[in-house]
Amino acid sequence: MQITPQDVLIVVDIQNDFCPGGALAVPEGDRVIDVIHRVAPLFQHVVLTQDWHPEGHTSFASSYATREPFEQVELSYGQQTLWPDHCVQGSKGAEFHPALRLPQAELILRKGFRPHVDSYSAFFENDHTTPTGLDGYLRERGFKRVFLAGLAYDYCVHYSAIDARRAGFETIVLRDACRAIDLKASESRIQAEFAQAGVVEITSAQLSR
Repeated sequence: MQITPQDVLIVVDIQNDFCPGGALAVPEGDRVIDVIHRVAPLFQHVVLTQDWHPEGHTSFASSYATREPFEQVELSYGQQTLWPDHCVQGSKGAEFHPALRLPQAELILRKGFRPHVDSYSAFFENDHTTPTGLDGYLRERGFKRVFLAGLAYDYCVHYSAIDARRAGFETIVLRDACRAIDLKASESRIQAEFAQAGVVEITSAQLSR
């Protein structure tokens, strides 16, 4: 697949808390970094996303007296998985992994900073109506295709890819540049969702310029 100037690589949440040793570590999460470094030079345009939660965020299990991480609760916008405290604004865990080197990135989009709604997708908060502004940014820049890599495949990459398709962008997930949390066998379910939505999955070896 040939990369053009109208393509953008979105690198999702390569942060300390999502990598081994972090508060919400994705298994082998740091292993996507080398793959991302290999493909990034093919792209003229790179965007980074960063989870950026305030303390006491509504998605943290610690915000509830009787709840544990990974339980489900019903919030005003629907079902929400409760997580260990992670990617708290200004914390070491919220920083990008120190091995990540993408100085050419043109935008860092922070998400999840509203205290009462989580944000998996780079395009919308979890209420599916509050935009992050990324859609408008990509359109203003004239991008046509979105390539996604990062963490976690079954959460933030997944929701970002689905929303990118709904917004009308051709959407490609670089499968070997992602890792999954894989709660409740979510990985196989998401592959089916991608196929139904028209999200294409390829490997980094299939890219060229």
